[in-house]
Amino acid sequence: MTRVIHTGDTHVGYAQYHSPVRRQDFLDAFAAVIDDAIEGEVDAVVHAGDLFHDRRPELADLMGTITVLRRLDDAGIPLLAVVGNHESTRGGQWLDLFERLGLATRLGDEPTVVGDTAFYGLDHVPVSRRDDLDYAFADHDAEYAALVAHGLFEPFGYADWDTEEVLAESDVAFDAMLLGDNHTPDSAQVDGTWVTYPGSTERASASEREGRGYNLVTFDADAAGGDDRVEIRRRALDTRPFVFVEADLREGEGAARVREKIRQHDLEDAVVLVDVAGEGDPVTPAAIEEFATDEGALIARVTDRREVETDAEVDVSFADPEDAVRERVEEMGLSAAALDVEEAVRADTIPDTNVRETVKRRIEERVDDIDDLGAFDGGEAAEGNNQSESEVDGVEADGDAGEEAADDEATDDADSADDETTDGTADTDGQVSMEDYL
Repeated sequence: MTRVIHTGDTHVGYAQYHSPVRRQDFLDAFAAVIDDAIEGEVDAVVHAGDLFHDRRPELADLMGTITVLRRLDDAGIPLLAVVGNHESTRGGQWLDLFERLGLATRLGDEPTVVGDTAFYGLDHVPVSRRDDLDYAFADHDAEYAALVAHGLFEPFGYADWDTEEVLAESDVAFDAMLLGDNHTPDSAQVDGTWVTYPGSTERASASEREGRGYNLVTFDADAAGGDDRVEIRRRALDTRPFVFVEADLREGEGAARVREKIRQHDLEDAVVLVDVAGEGDPVTPAAIEEFATDEGALIARVTDRREVETDAEVDVSFADPEDAVRERVEEMGLSAAALDVEEAVRADTIPDTNVRETVKRRIEERVDDIDDLGAFDGGEAAEGNNQSESEVDGVEADGDAGEEAADDEATDDADSADDETTDGTADTDGQVSMEDYL
């Protein structure tokens, strides 16, 4: 029997709503998973990608993660992981750093056996490159086998990866696929194989209303009465409370009614998201947000999607001004190279004084790499983007992979430039690079 915690999409370093408190929340949620693993004495922690929110995590996020992983290592519990689209780079991965430090194992086509289960890994692969995959995995002699992968797999919402094809073409017969990328937890059987998402460990978007958590997966023929070889149980995490306030205003109602609706909730240290609808009077979002914070909310955001008197249809959201920018970028169908530039201009991890040099370096890298010239063709970034705000702004609604992913598709199809200048020296952009650690 093998018992593992299956988690993913921890997005450490995500300063949601530009809040340092929310940034710490994401690290704390990951730490809570590790605490449960140690207390429960599981055989391993399996991380299905997007450990970090950004492929250039800041030093504080790296050091915090290392501290958490050292606790797991001290308990003798291995971390088995793959690389997600948020953290993937064309050069080395941060996961490789943790492996060199003895704090993690990067899964691949060779089996990593824990207990009586062989674990394999499949990093995130852009849609445009999946035709080249042969799903050739080395043989094993363990009782069970599991594939850990990052992507949007069928039969779940907004899927762009054929699960039946993966299982049919793989050299190994998998008992389970432990997945990451979709922030909505769910499980299903495909051709007799359990396929499951644990969901994200913190709410990365307003659409992630249900509680956060992870999976406890047991590989044991007797775990579920002998019929199934895999048992999947959901475990909840105690994370930052989100309060969702629906204010449907009738004619003549306005800000007073919105405040009344807000007072009906416990706002203490919560992220409060107010949605205004109906035929009522106009409201001032800033005033409502100030009221909510005065009532104890950590963060308050107001969204008023009602029609306004104008010659053009306007849909304004005050939940996060960057949402409108990200949505527009997605609609433009920019080339991968253009998305690289767009990311550099807007990234809050790149100092203003370094933006010009960063843009120049990334373009030069594209030009120097003859295999990457296709990145200058428009429309590549929109490939396979049939998800609502999926790979640029995270998957919304039922298949939510997180509105946090402002640069998902830039990371996916651009395969992101590595963090070196054209003369081979490290360009930290105010941060410490992997090369500095190694």
